[in-house]
Amino acid sequence: MANSATAGGFLLVLAIVLPVMGALLSLTLGGRHAERIALILMPVGLTVAVAIAAVVWRAHNVLQYFVGSWDPPLGVAFRADGLSAAMIVTAALLISGIGLFARAQFPAQGGAKARAPLVFWTLLLMVWGALNAVFIGGDLFNLYVALELLTFAAVPLVSLDGRAETFAAALRYLLFALLGSILYLLGTGLLYGAYGTLDIALLSGRIHAGPVAWAAVSLMTAGLLAKAALYPLHLWLPPAHAGAPAPASAILSGLVVKAPFFLVVRLWFDVMPGLPEHAAAQVLGGLGAAAIIFGSILALRQARLKLLIAYSTVAQIGYLFLMFPLAVRPETGHPWATAAWTGGVLQAVSHAFAKAAMFMAAGLIAEALGHDRIAGLAGIGRALPITVFAFGLGGLSLMGLPPSGGFVAKAMLLTAAVAENQWWWAVVVLAGGVLAGGYVFLVLARALADAGEPLTLLSTISRSRQAVVVVLALCAVLLGFVPLRPSELLQIGRPGLPIAVFR
Repeated sequence: MANSATAGGFLLVLAIVLPVMGALLSLTLGGRHAERIALILMPVGLTVAVAIAAVVWRAHNVLQYFVGSWDPPLGVAFRADGLSAAMIVTAALLISGIGLFARAQFPAQGGAKARAPLVFWTLLLMVWGALNAVFIGGDLFNLYVALELLTFAAVPLVSLDGRAETFAAALRYLLFALLGSILYLLGTGLLYGAYGTLDIALLSGRIHAGPVAWAAVSLMTAGLLAKAALYPLHLWLPPAHAGAPAPASAILSGLVVKAPFFLVVRLWFDVMPGLPEHAAAQVLGGLGAAAIIFGSILALRQARLKLLIAYSTVAQIGYLFLMFPLAVRPETGHPWATAAWTGGVLQAVSHAFAKAAMFMAAGLIAEALGHDRIAGLAGIGRALPITVFAFGLGGLSLMGLPPSGGFVAKAMLLTAAVAENQWWWAVVVLAGGVLAGGYVFLVLARALADAGEPLTLLSTISRSRQAVVVVLALCAVLLGFVPLRPSELLQIGRPGLPIAVFR
């Protein structure tokens, strides 16, 4: 068949191949070279990600590449629309920042000490490659493969320190992930048996509302919710995130849990455009609301800083699922044009930056004090003012205060709730902001309190690592300057919606 790739489609291949080849090269050359390979690939991968976004924006169309020049359903399709481009750039920026931060924690060493750095840098690259495969995958089965690669790269990050409790947390994470995988795979089998293809573009034109379609979508959605740790399937997340090293926690909370959410969006809005029912969307919204309230209350009750941040992740994930009851508009068939669509995606991106910064800030505080007990943080605000400042900036976005990306995201959700006459979601958003303010100010109040006696730090925290944390937190704040209207970039490639509407 003729090559169906669009101009620049090879960039999609590079986005996956570069990190994977880097991981394989690290395993071949050993731990002494793993860090160097990762640090070389980070600016290259970031350049590729920005180039993909630029091509999609300039063409105002989907960027695609068909592997081996075979069109679907025989071939494997890579596609990048506006949503994919935004997520690929987010992943590249965060991976680069986390990599710079992790250099001091996982330095290149020889001999037996090289094992931990080798594992970390290899897994970091594998996570990056798997994330990119999720963001540009055009086939539901290949997305399953990418999601499994992501799981098996992310789970070992939880137990890098080798402690018994982190092994237990990693095992619980793996069990929830495997349960989600089984449900997802059952759903794809039903869809393939009913429609003869799993290519998203082809399937969206064939699928119709019926028992088989709804059974498949229900199974796949349930599996993805387990991987995304949406309440009440969140039990694996707090111990996994709280026990992992700070860079690993930043990866897990900032990026890994966003991949299954991204696939739920693909499933509901791309595989079956115009089919989602209002009642089903309300169920997802209800689960999101429960996550916001219960996750925030549990965060307020934590004695450890990393556990507080982990339960905060449970709460903030809930906001992502409020977009479903607010964005699904069966009377028009165009959910993408609403503020809720942009607000949900912006919440995912701003939360990624804010939560990564907060986990890394917590890691620096724990290194300096030797613990992360909230009651024992008095005086750390004076000892590490830059770190505490970065934590506060991240908290600003979680609370939804201006100027921050979280403010714009939550304002769009509030706007959509009022416009759609679904005021109860507005109440949940406002209540979640108040609760988030409670646990963020609890930490800041402790950190800024007078210690009463000179504070002795167990280790010196370099300004370069603190600078990385501040930059990531500032990214979450700078997203607050995004205009309060549906994003034109995020509409590119949405099925059934002419781009001319946004020009």
